[in-house]
Amino acid sequence: MPPTGEIVPRYVAEPPQGPTPHGRFADRLRAEFLDAVQRLDGIGEPGVLSFFPDRSWHGYTYVPVTAASADGLEVYGYVMYSVPSDGAEPTDFAAYADYTDETADTNPDWQIDLCDEVIGGWRGVTGASASMTLVWGRTLVAGGSVATAELGELTVDECGLSGDRFTLLAPDDFDGKLLEIRLYDAAGSELARESLYEDDAKA
Repeated sequence: MPPTGEIVPRYVAEPPQGPTPHGRFADRLRAEFLDAVQRLDGIGEPGVLSFFPDRSWHGYTYVPVTAASADGLEVYGYVMYSVPSDGAEPTDFAAYADYTDETADTNPDWQIDLCDEVIGGWRGVTGASASMTLVWGRTLVAGGSVATAELGELTVDECGLSGDRFTLLAPDDFDGKLLEIRLYDAAGSELARESLYEDDAKA
């Protein structure tokens, strides 16, 4: 197969490796995330936490989290940790949290509810760089099976749904192209698409 000339990081993260966190491990993730939430001001008490599929990259596993707050906001972020190669207990826990007043409840036109955060960078040829972005969300339409991350017309990551939730890790803002998230059913038919950028038209 001849070279394509298009050097872009694709499928860089490991696919989800475990089930939805539960038991003592979920309690640990919850404590780490809520500690990060405590550093935010004026958001109200967060409700039940929703965990999303894990993705691992550069030696760390990321588990995204969202929760509704008592003040009608959405708290979102992730817990990251490293898993020793010998199978020992995870270590080096850290968490990130933020909030938004843009929620699915106040945007009935949304078909996919997305959160995203840049967690690293990638440098290509001639100085071009990409923002390696963790994207997690839930589908708001029925029948979805797989979510993909599209950079232009190139698929750069995909994740099967866990219930209505998915997590992607993909390059964004590279060579003039921006990420778009698409949802497909089991037959490969597109059900919805959503940009990470508010000003872009929504499907």
